Order: sequence, then C-alpha cells, then structure tokens
Amino acid sequence: MKITFHGAAGEVTGSQHLIETSERRILLDCGLFQGPRAEARAKNESFGCGPKNLDAVILSHAHMDHCGIMPRLHRCGYRGPVFSTEATADIAQMMLTDSAKIQVEDAKYLARKLRGKHPSIEPLYDQDDVDGLMKLFEPFGFNAWQELGDDCRLRFLPAGHILGSAIVELELLDDGEWKHVVFTGDLGRRGMPLLLDPTPVEGADVLITESTYGNRLHPAPSDLKSELLHVISRTADRNGRVIIPAFSLGRTQQLVYFLNELFNSGQLPRIPIYVDSPLATRLTKIFRRYDETLNSDVQETLRHDPDVFGFHTLTYVESQRDSKELNDVSGPMVIISASGMCEGGRIVHHLAQGCGDENNAIVLLGYQAPGTLGWQIQQRRKFVKIFDRDFALRAEVHQLEGLSAHADASDFKWWFEESTKRGHFGQAFIVHGEPESANGLAMYLKDYCDESPIIPMRGNHFEV
Repeated sequence: MKITFHGAAGEVTGSQHLIETSERRILLDCGLFQGPRAEARAKNESFGCGPKNLDAVILSHAHMDHCGIMPRLHRCGYRGPVFSTEATADIAQMMLTDSAKIQVEDAKYLARKLRGKHPSIEPLYDQDDVDGLMKLFEPFGFNAWQELGDDCRLRFLPAGHILGSAIVELELLDDGEWKHVVFTGDLGRRGMPLLLDPTPVEGADVLITESTYGNRLHPAPSDLKSELLHVISRTADRNGRVIIPAFSLGRTQQLVYFLNELFNSGQLPRIPIYVDSPLATRLTKIFRRYDETLNSDVQETLRHDPDVFGFHTLTYVESQRDSKELNDVSGPMVIISASGMCEGGRIVHHLAQGCGDENNAIVLLGYQAPGTLGWQIQQRRKFVKIFDRDFALRAEVHQLEGLSAHADASDFKWWFEESTKRGHFGQAFIVHGEPESANGLAMYLKDYCDESPIIPMRGNHFEV
C-alpha cells in the first residue's frame, strides 16, 4: 500500500492524502490551500492525485481546508463517490456554495485589476461544479461499518471537532493482506459544548493524525462562559455594545449555546443579542436538524428547552438592510458576526461603526493571523485599518480563549492511550501541523507505535 501526502503535510492547510492499493485509489479529504494569493492559486489549480483515476473520496468534515477544493476535483473530471456523514454533506453543500460565489467574485475582481496582457483569471470553480459534486455524495451515519466492496470497508466515528466531523476507519485488502488504516481528520477535544468527545479506535496498522495543537494546552471552555458574562454585564452597565467576530461554522453555535445557558439560568442581562451572519444562520438550522447527534448536556437541555440555539432576546439577522439598521439602534446590545479574523463580511462594518467608542467592547475568541484586522485589534493598536481608512481603536479589547475545536496535547495523549488499550499503532504519520506542533506530538506518539512516527512533507510518498 502506498500513501502520498498532497497537502497539510509540513503545514496546516489543504488536507489531501492519497491511499493506493493494488485495486483502489482513495483520496482522504480534498481541502483548499489557504495562504498568500499567488502561492494558494498555484497549489489549488492543479492536483497530484489524478482526479479522473480516483475510485473514491472520503471527507472527514466540512471545514474549507478539508473540503474547499472538491468542486474543482469535479471540474477536473472526478465522477466517483464521495463518502461522508450526513451532517458533513449538508454543511459542505452550504460552505461550498458560499465559496463558489467568492471564487467567481474574486475572479471578476482580479480581471479588473490585472488588465492588459495578463491572461484571464478563471474561478477555481463555480456553482455548476458544486452542484455536480453534491450529486456524488453518499452519506451515512456513525459507528456502523459500510461495505464498499470485497476489498474495502469504511466506518465513521465521532471526532468531536465540528458537527458531523469523523474519524475515518478503513479496512483495505492489498495483495492478499488486510490493512487497518485510521485517519483522525481534525481530532476534537473532550468536554466541549455541543459535541460528543472523540471516540478512541482499537489501534491501526497505519495512523494518519493531525497535530495542530500537539505541543500545547487549551484553557477550559467553562472559564470562557463566565468571562463572556462578565464582559457583557460590564459593557451593558455603561450602555455600550459588545462586538464579537466569530466564524460561522462551529464557533457561532458554541457561543449561542453558552448564551442560551446563561439566559436560562437568569444570569444574562436582558439586552438584545444579534447573530448577524446569513451563513451562520443557515448553518445553525443544520445544527438544529441534527441536534440528536449532540452530546448528553444538550440532550438534557432539550428535555425542557426545545431550542438550544434560540431564546427570547436573540435575533438572527437575515437581510443586509436589517444589518445596517443595527447601527441606528441605541442602547446596549451584543452583535455576533463573521468572519472570525475580521477580514470580510458584516463584522467589518460593525467594527468601523463601533471601535472608536470607549463604552464598547470587542471580544476576540481565537487565533488572529498576522496582518488581519483581527490581529490589529488584538495588538490593541491606537488606529486600525478598515476600508483603507484609519479608525481610532478606543473600545475595550478582550481575548477569550477556550473554544478551540482542535485537540491539545492532553487530548491527544488520552486518545492515544485509549486507542492502544486493545490494539497498537504500527506506522504513524503526523500531518496538519506546523513543525513545532508536529514534533511535539511525535514525542508523545512514539510511545504508542511500533515504528518511529513520520512527519511527511508535501509530495512525499511511502510504502506501508
């Protein structure tokens, strides 16, 4: 069996791993490379996996760095099945539709900017490619083995990362010998709001594991809820607004769930709260549709509260007109809007309107990439650049940690220990991490493997 790493190897983004046996060519994930424009374009335009010759694609979850280039795979001739969980298929359709719109708009922008002799810029894919791709999906649920042929079977286990995210288990027959392959996708954390804990496996001949936070520890998510309440209460007392940039998928729903708990307990100030993101609103409907797959705390809440993503003072803002009208509303409020790093979407307008008021508060919930507007705010600069203008930053800035969806060092260690109680790991490959994180995880993982873990680079291939 041969494994080739076409993305998220020696880096975090663009997950693509090709498994080849004597009978099958299977691609694990097909993620968008996210980075500087020229580098990203070059990596996203072409495939090393030979799309027309693939037998199957298996999608671990619907974050863009794992699914975001799949419509281009279809554009390049792939017509085989795409296997995922049901929730992942629904989320992927929504995320890729949104991405296709961005791809088309981005191509038009570049065409205007790069006039003259520069060759025309085509979108990586469009809505027709998304529609064609979605017809290939064959989703199924967790925990049950699916027979894909005499030489292959597949099972999804809860990964605990986002709604629908799966650990991929494959049993493959190669030259008369069965191989057990496990791909973690993005492994989640224990004790997180909404989601089940990641499920241990029973060892594997081959393990492919992510390592995003393999060398560090996260704060407890419960601490964030009390800190969030403190910020909202203080800001409401001075008649200000709390502005929270949050990613539409996962982070917004976790945040709303916390606020719903605070509302139900009577602790949340009675002020209006707005989720101002059309994509987040649509994605929350999918969370409601699959609420029976969420953790035991959610199931307990649902016994007396039929909607853990809605309460009396919460409004989901749909139209652009209603979004703009929030600027004219007086009094304290909370606005949750995308994107999480403040690089686009409605949040930018809310920040331009509110960052100069010392009565307001801006709450950052996660990592802010250097150079982004979120990073400028995180650095608490006196002036931040919005719409190519300098805006004074007088609002309070709060960095709240604890909602990272990725396993940290203690979660990995727990999962490795539990997964090797009844089995072992043969050869392990560490992907989806910066060198420091991957090397840190390798130090833990070596104690659970027959062979020294390998940290592959993009384009590396291995016989196993």
